Amino acid sequence: MSGPGMSGSGSALGAPTTSPDLGPADLVITGATVLRHDGTGGISFVPEQIVAIRDGVFESVTDAVDSRGASVDPPAARETIDARGKVAMPGFINCHTHSPMVMFRGAAEDVPADRWFNDFIWPMEVNLTDDDVELATRLAAAEMIRHGVTTFADHYFNMDRIAKVTDETGLRGVLGSTYFSSDGQAGLEQSLEFATRWRGAANGRISTALAPHATYTLNDDDLAATARAAKEHDLLVHIHAAEGRSQTVHSRERTGRTPIGVLHDTGLLDGKVLIAHGIGIVPEDLPLLAPAAAEGRVGVGSAPKGYLKLGFDTTPVRLLAAAGVPVGLATDGAASNNTLDVWESMTFMAYVQKATELDTTWMRAEELLDHATTQSAAAVQLAGVVGRIEPGYRADLILVDLSDPRVQPVHDLASTLIYSARSNDIDTTIVDGRVLMRDRRLLTVDVPGVVGELAPRLARLTDRSHGKSIQNYDA
Repeated sequence: MSGPGMSGSGSALGAPTTSPDLGPADLVITGATVLRHDGTGGISFVPEQIVAIRDGVFESVTDAVDSRGASVDPPAARETIDARGKVAMPGFINCHTHSPMVMFRGAAEDVPADRWFNDFIWPMEVNLTDDDVELATRLAAAEMIRHGVTTFADHYFNMDRIAKVTDETGLRGVLGSTYFSSDGQAGLEQSLEFATRWRGAANGRISTALAPHATYTLNDDDLAATARAAKEHDLLVHIHAAEGRSQTVHSRERTGRTPIGVLHDTGLLDGKVLIAHGIGIVPEDLPLLAPAAAEGRVGVGSAPKGYLKLGFDTTPVRLLAAAGVPVGLATDGAASNNTLDVWESMTFMAYVQKATELDTTWMRAEELLDHATTQSAAAVQLAGVVGRIEPGYRADLILVDLSDPRVQPVHDLASTLIYSARSNDIDTTIVDGRVLMRDRRLLTVDVPGVVGELAPRLARLTDRSHGKSIQNYDA
């Protein structure tokens, strides 16, 4: 692929490292235009590249054409993908979701947040069995693979089954088992037991976290106990905090602190923290977040599409940037957001941030791609592991076909990807060097089988006549 918007620095990301002594590479991708990062955080697109993958890692990224215009032979490989006319991008990272909630997609619409929780979602979640969660996670995995998501940070119940599906479908997961103060000491204990047992599983594709639900559903003692356990076991804490501006107001009224102040006072900001949403973060929170941000220990997962649907404000990305806090892209659960499509989140972030800031120059396309790649990786504590197509990084990438008339002509590739292209333009998804979707065909999930098995369960899953609830929402 060539032409306006497709050019960039002509140098290769890394010199070829394929050695005859090592034998053929596992996978070689030829002819792609590669999204690449420079040392200062900038993004460019380099045409005609050869990407070699060995043992789940990018081994080399080199030019397919030499300085004289002659074609360079790709290294020997067990499998080759001809990616001419396509863009190779790092796979998307869903920084906060509840994957099994695809089973409640469309079941709780057009109601306020308190009713959404108390009258619909939490009563329906009483009905869940382990098998329900596993089946729904398979459907979610298929959706994420189809939409180019290669890593997801999940916060839910029955997490053993989610981990099982993550392993079997080939995805990369940052997984945490949810608990509340109403669970007593057993809540933290089961989340910790899951985290220590599954950490590093699936050939390293599963990393784990403690997953206290929120600053308003756990008391200070339980949050402090979580902070101590996380520090002792070197675990990330994934928690809902400052989900809306009203939560910040209510937190001040009840505790004299913002939700971020609660995280600080209970010791959670002394460790690694992934904050879900962060809509209600305010300027007084920045001095509390800045020390953790400077050490790469805090990030925010933002799901802007769902906020619009719920009539909320959005994550204050510009404010967080001032404190050096990475903001990654997220979808939240499909019960509120309706899809697990991070590409949608990327595009919505562009629109919402410009409208919120009343500034057309804010959140340029290149900045959005940075949020989708390196900032998302940093938010889930995988900086230096994923988020770049670069030697030494895990080989998670997608191939985007820009042949559709909707995306032509291409004047600026970054803008084309943000404003014209869609996740339906992805035709290949690769995680850890394994092809999970090729030519838009899913290879690790039987979607018709999953949908057929899920359908007879829906009436039971959405029944609320029992009068029970997982929790009471009073944020």
